Amino acid sequence: MISLVVVAVFLLQGALFQPPQAAAFKIFPANGSLTHQQITEAAFLRKIAEVCRDVATARGKDFALPINNKLTATTIQRACSDSYSSLLKLSTFNLAVVQTSLSNAAVDRNQFSTAHHFDNEDFKNGRDLITQGIAAVKVSIKKGKYLSARSSLGAVCHTLQDFYSHSNWVELGSTAPFNTLIKPELPLNNLASPNTKTCKSCDGENCTDNILQEVLQQKILTSGYFNLFLPTKPAGKCSHGSALDRTSYREPTGGINKDDISSNHGFLHKRAAEMAINATMELLEDIRLATGNVAFLRLMGLTQTSVLAFVFDTTSSLSNYIAEVKRVSISIIDSRRGTSEEPTEYILVPFNGQDFGPLIKTGDADIFKEKINSLSASDSLNPGMCLSGLLLTLTRAPPSSDVFVFTDGAAKDTELKRAVEAMMQSTQSKVTFLLTNSISTRSQQNVSLSRSLSQSDIQLYRDLAHVSGGQTIEVTNSTQATAVITDLITADLVTVLQVERSPLKAENFSFVLDPTLSNVTVYITGDSTAFTIYSPIGVSQSGSVADGPLGSILTVGNLKRVKLNSDNQTGEWKISIDSTSSFSLKVIGQSSVDVLFYFVEIVEGGHGDSWGQSFTRPFIGRNATFYVSVTGRDSVTVTDVLLVEASGSDVVSGTIKSVSATDFLVNIDRIPEGAFVVQLKGLLNDSSSASRFQRQSHTQHKGSRITVTAQSQNITQAGVPLSLNFTVASNATGSNYTIRARTDQDFGVSFPSSLTLGTGGSAQGSVTLIAPSDTESGTDVTLTIEAEAPGSTDLNYVTLRLTVSTANAIFSGSYSLSICLTFFCFFICHFVCF
Repeated sequence: MISLVVVAVFLLQGALFQPPQAAAFKIFPANGSLTHQQITEAAFLRKIAEVCRDVATARGKDFALPINNKLTATTIQRACSDSYSSLLKLSTFNLAVVQTSLSNAAVDRNQFSTAHHFDNEDFKNGRDLITQGIAAVKVSIKKGKYLSARSSLGAVCHTLQDFYSHSNWVELGSTAPFNTLIKPELPLNNLASPNTKTCKSCDGENCTDNILQEVLQQKILTSGYFNLFLPTKPAGKCSHGSALDRTSYREPTGGINKDDISSNHGFLHKRAAEMAINATMELLEDIRLATGNVAFLRLMGLTQTSVLAFVFDTTSSLSNYIAEVKRVSISIIDSRRGTSEEPTEYILVPFNGQDFGPLIKTGDADIFKEKINSLSASDSLNPGMCLSGLLLTLTRAPPSSDVFVFTDGAAKDTELKRAVEAMMQSTQSKVTFLLTNSISTRSQQNVSLSRSLSQSDIQLYRDLAHVSGGQTIEVTNSTQATAVITDLITADLVTVLQVERSPLKAENFSFVLDPTLSNVTVYITGDSTAFTIYSPIGVSQSGSVADGPLGSILTVGNLKRVKLNSDNQTGEWKISIDSTSSFSLKVIGQSSVDVLFYFVEIVEGGHGDSWGQSFTRPFIGRNATFYVSVTGRDSVTVTDVLLVEASGSDVVSGTIKSVSATDFLVNIDRIPEGAFVVQLKGLLNDSSSASRFQRQSHTQHKGSRITVTAQSQNITQAGVPLSLNFTVASNATGSNYTIRARTDQDFGVSFPSSLTLGTGGSAQGSVTLIAPSDTESGTDVTLTIEAEAPGSTDLNYVTLRLTVSTANAIFSGSYSLSICLTFFCFFICHFVCF
């Protein structure tokens, strides 16, 4: 018995064991078979084309698709844009597809759930998963939580699509989807009873007609049984099939799945996939009818969804400071009114020396301006609760938000630095600090009333800004502040290069500009920084020349902004920097071509290779996998994907595996010790030529030597406490770790303030959530659990998505240690006992 435990632990910790695979609609394209992602994207494109045609007709406009009717993200974006007054965003559509695909693929983590895959004739529970998931999508849309809606939608699509591959719906001669699956009010009729025999034995290529004739003639609905370990199933029942489905070796042998062309019923794969596309379209139509065209197109990512968030320091007796910040903010809001770049939502969080909040969120610009105008300064010059206000904003704002922090003083709550860093990395929101200690109107005030910022205070803000991909700028007047913020919230911004350096030495950098880039801007932040920039053809311009042959330079406090001229930008640029202090370099521009990066977990098991987004930091020194999607093109060539140390020279190369023409899984041998960014290089494939391009993640990533695991589940009843167990592990036995937990909703949360790691370097805790009694069924909540090492030397977290449901359901939750251990125990028992 001891040896079995040792083997299990060894296999789990070393990740050497790769469970055998059975079939499901695949995640990697092969042999002309269609994958879940391809099925989902095809349904998205077709449904969006229908909706845009309807909108165009209602507006008296023409709607024209390509002559060859080939639907791609590019052709749909162009056709739909003609139906609207402003250009629809191709990049946001690609983002919506990627977000949905990630949650779609993650369903295969539920290796042993018959309901998630419609195995074992589990039709009722499978239908319940679908209908409850649809309810969650609609509630999330109503609340404006489109990322949550896409996450729920992806999971629903996977289960719905698997029905057509795993059941005999196609074999019954059906010509339309089984719409009862998305309509809970309709009865599930003509299901095979537990005693109904459904198949006869078959072998290999002779499995095309193994479903019994009486089942086909009576239109009885069945699905294949599947078991990775035990050859057990009811007498006479069909098996899922595949070499690793143990039930397929028991009478009746063979299988009926249509997961790919090589499956037992692979000759029906294309029909099953087309039926799955049509069923997904019906699901999308149901959502559209319930939410309306505007909300539906936002769900699909074809209309702009952006958030502008301000975190205001009101800890000052200088009223002119507050007035000036108000003028800057309102100027920004007014400059976007009525344009394609107008935010869809505004967030405001004030803070002072004693308190922070409340968070104010609205989609109405006039209401937001009223809230800003109502701010008043407190009579205090003490350090403020800056990081608390920022953490609240990051927790409640959607991912990828733009956050601007206005402050003229030090942060009081510096102990939250690592927690803020973790939230920045998990949400990928950009945070820019505008330090207004020397704002012009203040020079007229009594100096003794002003607060001062030490170098360590400023460095704290710089460190946090660098993590998020933002900047720290010492603003000297309102005009300059407005110009800087306007630059940073421009639509379709992409990061070409961003580095930070502290060694006092001269250094040269290079970056590639491609033909899709426009309005390219170079930012150099630091004191006493001299630089020279060189064009691809060798023309140079010194940083001391305000208007030169390459561009115009604006100095804003410690920032120099270089706006490159629009002519002859394509090619490799170089910049040499000589600084006597730490500095940062950032190159951004507007482009439809961007790159999305997500760390993912790969699980190889009963329903094929599966993967889903990882909501925790990767382990330092170990291998990892991340998903890369290039948006804005129908085809690209990726030549290099690198993890680049943010403030050093360490570079780790990745091994690239294509998932589609624009999507890739990248295997990394090791996670670097320090903070790093992801850099991608490749070729944009055009009809006549290919051009080099370069992109970089704006957010810094970081590994950890702590692991935090938890299993999420439905909150089955509002007002009733739900306890979730979590585990913290490290090699530091006996150490005491600080624990924090928070949600993005006003749910009650209780948790232990600390855990001490026992023998084996792990400890278990529990978080208790209480949803308010009036919480609507289908409401989505995100829970983040953090564990911080003694002395704040390390931190890791796990983020879970939970849904309030009034009915019992099997939840497609996060992959957890308990699931993993269950799988290994089954595997070991199978090979020892059989």
